[in-house]
Amino acid sequence: MSNTYNNSKLKVFSLNSNLSLAEEIVHHIGIDLGQSSVKTFSDGEIQINIEESIRGCDVFVIQSTYDPVEDHIMELLIMIDALKRASAASINVVIPYYGYARQDRKSRAREPITAKLIADLIQKAGANRIISIDLHAPQAQGFFNIPVDPISAVPIIGSYLDAKQLEDIVVVAPDHSSVSRARHLADQLKATIAIVDRRGPKDNASTINIVGEVENKTAIIIDDIIDTGRRITSSAEALKIHGTKQIYACTTHPVLSGIAVEKIAESDIKELIVTNTIPLSEEKQIDKITQLTVGPVVAEGIIRLYEHQSVSSLYN
Repeated sequence: MSNTYNNSKLKVFSLNSNLSLAEEIVHHIGIDLGQSSVKTFSDGEIQINIEESIRGCDVFVIQSTYDPVEDHIMELLIMIDALKRASAASINVVIPYYGYARQDRKSRAREPITAKLIADLIQKAGANRIISIDLHAPQAQGFFNIPVDPISAVPIIGSYLDAKQLEDIVVVAPDHSSVSRARHLADQLKATIAIVDRRGPKDNASTINIVGEVENKTAIIIDDIIDTGRRITSSAEALKIHGTKQIYACTTHPVLSGIAVEKIAESDIKELIVTNTIPLSEEKQIDKITQLTVGPVVAEGIIRLYEHQSVSSLYN
């Protein structure tokens, strides 16, 4: 750990969503985590106190917006306002997991575009820059009128898989919208790709077609978010029907709501690789799930931004 930034104007604060990741980030940078407190009044209102001077500092705030989403968003908005009123030179919001990202368009009449609404709220509160990891829809960067740095976790997952020295790999996109992500991983692993083509009843493996050669292959399914687990487990079942030798799965954001962990435990998936953009509660830490860290790459992004260096290489 370097002491280069100990007496600098660089400050990193964490709210309640991902304290362990924030501690890892500041460890890699070589500074202490900023002193602040988050309290809740009896009526549910959130109060935030910044317990050190940040006047003229470049501040980075770490906060994922997973369940309870509204609490985490309100903590973030209040913190941004507090930093602005305390005369921070810049307010940089690190959102490892951007909640509401799946509501990025109107798919039916009279639907909101909530991902845009959250972007507006963050900007209005006073943020100057956003850093996020594997946005569900990359075009959501356009919802912001401030700079957005979209870091990718795919190389971290790819390096882990590459070290396993798997043979006859095919990277599988669980739907057509995931093809770009699958190709990114396939390029790193020097593998072919296949696509799960869904027709008929949702998530029924018998009605799923596989576009591409998967027979006697080691399949690696990649998705940006695993929530209920239905899509990933039905994809695994279909791959097994089509003669796949063994199946791995990977994702950046392990939402894993409801009985998702139980479904994955009972599935044909040999190992699920996830990252710590969302921390895993104790009951989700099963042997079949491996969690990798995004801490070093986020720390590197923060250092480069603070030093006014390019961060483009972290996009890929």
